[in-house]
Amino acid sequence: MSLSDLNRQGFPEVVTFGESMALLIAEGGKGLEYANVLSPSFGGAESNVAIGLARLGHASGWCGRLGDDPFGRRIYKAVRGEGVDMSRAQLTDEAPTGLMVRENVAGKSSVYYYRKLSAASFMRPEHLDEAYIAGAKVLHITGITPALSASCIETANAAVEMAKRNGVKVSFDPNLRLKLWSVEEARKVLLPLAMKADYFLPGLDELKLLYETDSMDAITDKLRELPAVSIIKGGDDCTYVLEQGKLTSVPYFKVEHVIDTVGAGDGFCAGFLAGVVRGYKMEEAVRLGNLIGSQVIQAVGDWEGLPSAAEIERLLAGKGHVER
Repeated sequence: MSLSDLNRQGFPEVVTFGESMALLIAEGGKGLEYANVLSPSFGGAESNVAIGLARLGHASGWCGRLGDDPFGRRIYKAVRGEGVDMSRAQLTDEAPTGLMVRENVAGKSSVYYYRKLSAASFMRPEHLDEAYIAGAKVLHITGITPALSASCIETANAAVEMAKRNGVKVSFDPNLRLKLWSVEEARKVLLPLAMKADYFLPGLDELKLLYETDSMDAITDKLRELPAVSIIKGGDDCTYVLEQGKLTSVPYFKVEHVIDTVGAGDGFCAGFLAGVVRGYKMEEAVRLGNLIGSQVIQAVGDWEGLPSAAEIERLLAGKGHVER
């Protein structure tokens, strides 16, 4: 089924919402203190996932609030230009678009956020369209959105309840951001959300913090208490799948040149969710997620390295790049 076929049905297959921010990246491997050039882009975990799905040929929709300012309008146009449905996204003069600035020095990436009182932080449950969520197959949320404000916590929970009422599967990536809140604050919000998810997509390091243990056995025991299928990213050369109490591993796709790891988790989620809506078995969906993630880390930027469906087909067919 083509993207145009899916769009004719009226609603995206996957709906997501959150904060997308303007992004400035220091060029030349210099720290922000010394960089003379900052390259503009944008990023946000949820919009990254939506773009990844659209590039794979799936109808995706992003809901969120952006400032009605140059950054917000740039993001709105760019995400829409990637084929993502933006009909429920809002430009508002209530508050500005959030900003993040990134540097990569000596192989270490650091991000600085300027998002307090941003347009997205004022999201409220009444900004959601239940019919839009109800028309999807999957609602994808992350733990970044509820970290923004009390009203965003209410909005994330309201979106999940709308999905559950209408038989829509819930995908939840905790995406723990300790620059936004403490692990104690996060734990009180993220673990209850995990209990409501159908697909729980944490990183292993996140689980160690959320469950206060380094023991893989203790972590998997905790995850077995959840109704969700748990997909554990960041294992030793693999992603783990915990389904119906059984733990299996799906190996990574190794690459020779890692350029930028930011956005790899979002790329994984896009590939995994593409597999879910295609009806793949969990291991097959994770394998596709691993492949998408391996492509993202070979390009600079949060979403720029997300591959198209044609590129993935060539990779799976073992066809090499033809330069001329």
